[in-house]
Amino acid sequence: MKALQQLRNIGIMAHVDAGKTTLTERILYYTGITHKLGSVDEGNTVMDTDPQETKRGITISSAAITTFWNQEGIPYQINLIDTPGHVDFTAEVERSLRVLDGAVAVFCAKSGVQPQSETVWHQANRYKVPRIVMINKMDRQGADFVRVVNEIRLRLCANVVPVQLPIGSEDLFVGVIDLILWQAMIWNESDGKDYVVVEIPSEMYAEAEQARQVLLEELAQFDEALFEQYTALSGTIKVEDIYRVLRVTTLTGQVIPVLCGAAYKNKGVQPMLDAVVRYLPAPSDLVEVKGLSPDTGEVMIRIATTEEPALALAFKIVSDAYVGKLVMVRIYAGRLCAGDTLWNSRTGKKIRVSRLLRIFSDKTESIDALTAGDIGAVVGLKDVKTGDTLSDPEYPIFLETINFPKPVIGYAIEAKSSKDSDRLAESLAKLMDEDPTLIVEVDVQSGQTILKGMGELHLEVVLEKLASEYHVEVNKGQPQVAYREVFSKSVLHRTVYKKQNGGVGNFADIHFELSPCEDGLLGLQFVNDIRGGAIPKEFVASVQKGFEGAMKSGVLAGYPVDSMKVRLFDGSVHENDSHALDFEHAAYLGFKEAAVKAGPKLMEPCMSVAITAPDEYTGAITGDLNRRRGLIKGLEMKTGVQWLTAEVPLSGLFGYVTSLRTLSSGRAAATITFHRYQLVPDSIVDKLLIIK
Repeated sequence: MKALQQLRNIGIMAHVDAGKTTLTERILYYTGITHKLGSVDEGNTVMDTDPQETKRGITISSAAITTFWNQEGIPYQINLIDTPGHVDFTAEVERSLRVLDGAVAVFCAKSGVQPQSETVWHQANRYKVPRIVMINKMDRQGADFVRVVNEIRLRLCANVVPVQLPIGSEDLFVGVIDLILWQAMIWNESDGKDYVVVEIPSEMYAEAEQARQVLLEELAQFDEALFEQYTALSGTIKVEDIYRVLRVTTLTGQVIPVLCGAAYKNKGVQPMLDAVVRYLPAPSDLVEVKGLSPDTGEVMIRIATTEEPALALAFKIVSDAYVGKLVMVRIYAGRLCAGDTLWNSRTGKKIRVSRLLRIFSDKTESIDALTAGDIGAVVGLKDVKTGDTLSDPEYPIFLETINFPKPVIGYAIEAKSSKDSDRLAESLAKLMDEDPTLIVEVDVQSGQTILKGMGELHLEVVLEKLASEYHVEVNKGQPQVAYREVFSKSVLHRTVYKKQNGGVGNFADIHFELSPCEDGLLGLQFVNDIRGGAIPKEFVASVQKGFEGAMKSGVLAGYPVDSMKVRLFDGSVHENDSHALDFEHAAYLGFKEAAVKAGPKLMEPCMSVAITAPDEYTGAITGDLNRRRGLIKGLEMKTGVQWLTAEVPLSGLFGYVTSLRTLSSGRAAATITFHRYQLVPDSIVDKLLIIK
């Protein structure tokens, strides 16, 4: 049985085109999993196996693989997940970070901190994932190690500290200086397997001494023993002590080590692997896993050992043409074997494990068991969705689920031929199982099927997948923005729902206040202010359910209500005629009546747009953004080009990337990320209501 201390579950995260997949390919090559270097440009990488990933040259779905790295005679198992960098697939990063113990954040040495870099960084912050930084592409024109380090400090508010310095940059980049071992490593120009250790170049000695001083000063703040060594007039600081303190501060997030390299040129990868096993956490470093009791709601603790009852989290569903439905799981405690029975936290039902698999990207290998700390796949689990907790039926527990952003764009779709209608529904159900950010709704007014996703590229990929994998061709309508409704003022309202048809009737009487939600809160904020039992508790729950259902369709234009607060403070019941369903109906009707008086407003998704373009096209680009109701937020010259940031309503951005290429003769590039919802101007609302 492997020691938990020798296991690492890590992810590679970055902005698109920072070199994540290339870095992963080098990791697999140097750890001996592959014997040939794959290339994103040639479409032969191990991790990008989806035909659309090969076609587009980007990672769409996070891919997992297991490899091994030997450091100082100790073999370490590394479960590695390569995540997408495009914003439309940010949910893949979200669910990966939820189950990973550590991460390698990759930044381009030329582009620095980019919009999706910030997104994934904040996602890692939310899950408190320890990380190291790899500044990649040091061989690229315009590469600047110091500038990127400073950008990370300022824009991400991170205490990043270099543990390496690059030797040269751009075409002159040949290796790195190790500030801890106080030596230089120079790589050969072939496959990068071999490098030589030499003395630090004399021309960089002063710079390296200063950087080492900064590193030691930073670490000395967090450890008394190291502080004493650092402040002593004589004697040297032990390398083991530096490693020890750097590991502790990395695990707590107090310090984030920075390394550098050029994955495409096969330089700097081996020291990064050493840093992964040296600084990033093992499952045993996660002292305890907290969950909730399904019966009492009290906090429950599980320890990451094989002696504990089995506990796992399903974080991804994959449909395999040969094996069927694969449920990818992270084992937090205990031991899981084929034939075991698990309890599903969402359904409350028992399910049986058929087979267990180790994942090697698009290939699998049958194994006897998965133990605490492992990431693997389970075959045979029915009715399991992303975010479900799977635990020993004798010791049930709820883990925190995975929260995904809501879709912002949709298409009306229909099967091209009537015989494909049923297959379309089945195929969409499978795709929604795999992708929690994909939602299918039926428009109550038009009867159309609306496919909603995170962006145009996301939906384009889904429609291509329907055609290529499920052989279902569809017609699609124009893109539809996912508008939402909110309220601007509070109203008091009373609704009496009463029916009498002879015999037992229906009666419900509710008094409530409908008001805007507090800032930052989404969904329904329900406050039960009933005093003296005017409405029994079981009926209060029905009132809440009624309001939740009513929020799905607002009164202004039929769009979902983003957030609202309901305070239920009075009401009455009939001894014989009141039922739970009556109070649910009363809440639904009361919402429709009160919402009209509560000042309904329309909200639209606003996107953050980051553009890089040669200076001569800036005027045309800003003018075009103004026509799209865009607000210019920043303009600065960096690495020889203009970096422009703006906030633009999503409704003005359909087909924008193509338009931008036309405006700039193909020399500009844009990254579009969701920013926030904002109020729609009244003049635009009037037009939308006419269209609706």
